[in-house]
Amino acid sequence: TSYEWSDSLMSACRGFLLQTILISESLKITKVDLSIEPSAAVYRDTNVALRCKAEVLTFGTEALNRVYTIYKGDSVIYNKTTSSSEDLLYHLPQARVSNNGKYKCKISIMGEEKASEAATLTVEGMSTPILRFNKANITEGESVTATCLALGETGSLLFSFYDNSKEVENARVTSNELTFVPKGVGNHIIHCSYLVFVMPNSFKSQTSNTVTLTVEGTLDLFIGPLFQISPQDNVYEGDTVNITCSVSNVTKDYQAGELLLSQDTELLKSGKTSIHVNWTAHARTPMLTIKCRLYLRDVVKVVNKTISVSELFSVPTLKISALEVFQEDEISLTCRSEKLSYDRLEGEFFIYSLEPFDYHMVHKGNGVFIGKAKTIDFNYTCTVAAKGIKKKSKVLTIHPKVPVSTPKIWVSGSAILGRKVEIFCLSDTGTPPITYTLWKANKQNQIAIVHEFNKAANFTIVINEPGRLNHYLCKASNGNRTPEQSDKLQTAVIEPMTEAYLMVVPDVDDISEGHTVILICSFLGTPPVTVRWLRDSDDLNPLKTTTTNINTTSYEFVVNKEHTDNYYCQAENRANSVESNKINLVVGMAMWKKLLIPGTIILVVSSLVMVGFILFTRSRRGRDIYSPPETQASYIFK
Repeated sequence: TSYEWSDSLMSACRGFLLQTILISESLKITKVDLSIEPSAAVYRDTNVALRCKAEVLTFGTEALNRVYTIYKGDSVIYNKTTSSSEDLLYHLPQARVSNNGKYKCKISIMGEEKASEAATLTVEGMSTPILRFNKANITEGESVTATCLALGETGSLLFSFYDNSKEVENARVTSNELTFVPKGVGNHIIHCSYLVFVMPNSFKSQTSNTVTLTVEGTLDLFIGPLFQISPQDNVYEGDTVNITCSVSNVTKDYQAGELLLSQDTELLKSGKTSIHVNWTAHARTPMLTIKCRLYLRDVVKVVNKTISVSELFSVPTLKISALEVFQEDEISLTCRSEKLSYDRLEGEFFIYSLEPFDYHMVHKGNGVFIGKAKTIDFNYTCTVAAKGIKKKSKVLTIHPKVPVSTPKIWVSGSAILGRKVEIFCLSDTGTPPITYTLWKANKQNQIAIVHEFNKAANFTIVINEPGRLNHYLCKASNGNRTPEQSDKLQTAVIEPMTEAYLMVVPDVDDISEGHTVILICSFLGTPPVTVRWLRDSDDLNPLKTTTTNINTTSYEFVVNKEHTDNYYCQAENRANSVESNKINLVVGMAMWKKLLIPGTIILVVSSLVMVGFILFTRSRRGRDIYSPPETQASYIFK
């Protein structure tokens, strides 16, 4: 039945799948090697073989299909499936340079894959190219076809052709044929070469044989341009020069060409057989070359003529009167031509103009303009005109400087007597460099030049006098102007703490428990002064801390026996701190305690005497009542 057939098919599939899994689990490709035979470096035409050898571990003797893949670089060049365990051989017959590159081999068995290391093949030697022409003799303007043969070469080739050792224009082609028109009559020595591309490298062949190509002129091509210029001597700019360019040796069979008349890159006129121009000469360069070209079919014939043109006046120079300019300064601009041809100018007036037109500047005649400088950078050019000739100066850029503002003066940190201090001076505005000068009592002390915007000058001095630093001030200047002066420095000099002295009231010998003690700390130094009272037994925790603007302060407290210790004070200002002498404070017993001790002793002694007497009396009385018999008898006897 269909159900039984289906069950048997499923059973067979499961068996095949199980067998495949068992085989794959017992399969291992341990090694893949790729070798190049006969060697990795060979000469052209050598028969090369790539040998791919694999070591495979399998369970059982059943032959398994192997899929071999050969790569050149990243590209697959060969695939083969086989059940044989023999080495795979891939042949490269008659090797060429195009076979150069890196090769590798990959093997795949039942989903298991492994690739070899890359092996590099190097082939040396290329065929010498052979050059051939379809014609050996041609006439001027005629084309010719050259063929460059690279026999036996394969791969991507690029051919180049050379005429008299100069590469022919647009002659680099992938085809080995080139059709071109040689330029000029006479013999042309032609050769070729080629490149083989094996990315990313290229290999160049040797030079081919040379072929001599003869180019002969025709009757038409003896025709040429005829060129006349008048005048050619003593020409000044603005003069009219007559130029004629025509075709010479015109015959009845002449087919009109094209004439072009040009000066430098300027086309003056064009025509067929004759051109006439009345040209106004200029003197942009001392020597001017004028060319007459005749284009006839594919041939160009050129005649050059050079004329010297003298200047009527030189290109003007625009100058400013001042070496440095500050914003809104009065300035004067002068426009001048240094060289003039007086004999040709014949009293001609010059017309001067300033660009751009600016209401700030007024023309005062003879190329002089006066006005006020702007507050920003600005450019001017001037133009001189005479006899129809105009010449413009180079651009004059004026950078008006910002004057320095009144400088500020201050010190860094505290000014302490006997120590160094830095004094700073700064103008908020002003174009650098700015020269700052420190003055002391009307005498120049130090100079500093600052080259950056908004950067203060700093001066280091040693303070040798108490009081204030008001004999110091600074000046700032950034040009030929009166320097700006700061206010006087108003910083007070801090005198360091020099000594501290501690005294106690009352006298240390008269201090008892319950007394009020006053510790008085005196010192020398610039206030404010911070005073701390300390004792030896706990010198990390001050008894009291206070700040004062006078040179003495006190600490008052009521003592007990626990206050017995060494006491001292510490005075500190912004310069330093000092410690006072130490006072040994011994707290005596209170007076009532002193009086209580003798009374207590008398009372105790009295009590002891009384108790002793009572005990003695009782002792005697007892002996009389309770005497022993023998004692009584002796008593009677007596």
